[in-house]
Amino acid sequence: MTIQNKRIFASILFVLISFVCASQTLTPPVPGPPPAPGLPIDGGVLVGMTFALFYGVKKLLSNKLSK
Repeated sequence: MTIQNKRIFASILFVLISFVCASQTLTPPVPGPPPAPGLPIDGGVLVGMTFALFYGVKKLLSNKLSK
């Protein structure tokens, strides 16, 4: 075998062995806890909605004044 063939053969073996090693797991993952039922809307969402409302009103008023 030439050196080129040996390198190709070694590369193929390396790739195949890495696939085999990556696919093996020791134990299955533990399932997480169930999600909490009915989480309330956080205060940040309400602040964001208020900011968006004021920003929209400001844009509408500035567009009406500029026309």
